[in-house]
Amino acid sequence: MGKLTSKETKIISSVLATWGLLFVGSGLTMKEMQEPTKIVKSDLEIIQKRVSETKTNEIKLKDMELEINKPLSVNVKDYLANLEEIDLSIVKNLKLDTSMVNPTQVGEYTYTIAYEKKKYNGTFKIKEKELPKVELTVKDFKLALNSPLKANPEDLSTYIEEELTDEVKNNITIDLSQVRTDQEGIYDYTVTYNGTIYKGKIEVYQPQTKIITPNQIEENNEKTKTEQEKDTTQDEKITTENSIN
Repeated sequence: MGKLTSKETKIISSVLATWGLLFVGSGLTMKEMQEPTKIVKSDLEIIQKRVSETKTNEIKLKDMELEINKPLSVNVKDYLANLEEIDLSIVKNLKLDTSMVNPTQVGEYTYTIAYEKKKYNGTFKIKEKELPKVELTVKDFKLALNSPLKANPEDLSTYIEEELTDEVKNNITIDLSQVRTDQEGIYDYTVTYNGTIYKGKIEVYQPQTKIITPNQIEENNEKTKTEQEKDTTQDEKITTENSIN
């Protein structure tokens, strides 16, 4: 190959320079296409905050429960199961109605919450007062034939070992329906407290009558006479000693 002229050298240099620019440009473009767009942390936090602040405004009610004779809440917020998901402007316009709930009587009732033209129904349960937790020890005992049986609060010590408060006594039920006091035998009875049934036994028996024979009467008389004589002798001895002194 002959020596390149000055003009040919310039042409080749221009072509190589153009190719270089093309390669560099395409390399940068491919790199940008391959690398994912970076999300700044602060932008992500803003997005998450906006999602968390979105309110569903769906009204969900609680199943309410209250001990008998306790006052009903008039705060509508106490009845909402998803308060945090409801916009405050909506909460302020909710209308609570507990007129069908009787807090002085055990039972299950319905309450309502109204918003605009729609009503939502909830359940409200009034329950018995919780009684003190007490374990009872029921007695087994004997009863003479035809003796009376009582189950009044003041007579509970006949049936139960523990000393009880008036509150506990007033909530105890004693069932003596299976006991026959006019007939000898062993009978079951029950004591019920706070849903627990305790069982005891009563043995109805015929008291033995003591028979005194004529000989026993004579022996008792002799014994009494001897004791009287002994007492008289002792008194005379005391009198004599006092006279000497």
